[in-house]
Amino acid sequence: MSAVTRMRLDKFLANTGLGSRAQVRKLIRSGQVTVDGATVKDPSFAFNPHRAIVIAAGAELEYREHHYLMLNKPPGVISATEDRLHTTVLDLLPPAYRHLKLFPVGRLDRDTQGLLLLTDDGAMAHNLLSPKKRVPKTYLALVQGWVGKKEQEAFARGIALRDFTTLPARLEILEAGPQSRVKITICEGKFHQVKRMFHALGKEVLALTRIGFGPLALDENLPPGAMRELTARELSSLLEWRQ
Repeated sequence: MSAVTRMRLDKFLANTGLGSRAQVRKLIRSGQVTVDGATVKDPSFAFNPHRAIVIAAGAELEYREHHYLMLNKPPGVISATEDRLHTTVLDLLPPAYRHLKLFPVGRLDRDTQGLLLLTDDGAMAHNLLSPKKRVPKTYLALVQGWVGKKEQEAFARGIALRDFTTLPARLEILEAGPQSRVKITICEGKFHQVKRMFHALGKEVLALTRIGFGPLALDENLPPGAMRELTARELSSLLEWRQ
């Protein structure tokens, strides 16, 4: 259980996604919020969020200490919290989440699309990004040129790059041809790693999409630029990586 035992009412409402602190304070002062059946108009009112029943504008709210969103990152968007020149993944957040201190877990290159986890759970993010955990990351790639057994064996051995040698990785050939479609699973997340691995073998990656991150699989019904909260099952499987 969370260590939080008492919390201000305005912070509680903001954490549920009702709006910014200023917006929820207005809601509280209007008399539309009750705690355990009693109307509370003081935004600073403190209570135990794990035990109290809070109703705002007729709806019962559930306390969540952290938030976990799956984003299908489109190409052209950078995995950063702020940037003066480019659109960031946080710029894609729906209004209900913009006041939260969310950040991307890891990064995808600007022209890479696909699965990216956004959260405000620093402990989980640290755990998922720890090199010791070797969290698998799976990609679909369109590669210029024929990809065959030679490339599969190179990925399985590990490929020597300029600054490091990659860990053994899995390369599946989905369609070989002048432009090959492949699936790659790596347990690292170095800068431009998949592209650099193919480049070292004389191949060019034309398009790259991440479809898996640890136990998470990209929701096929999530269009580029859209996001949703993790399901209870997804979150449960993700939390197991903290062990």
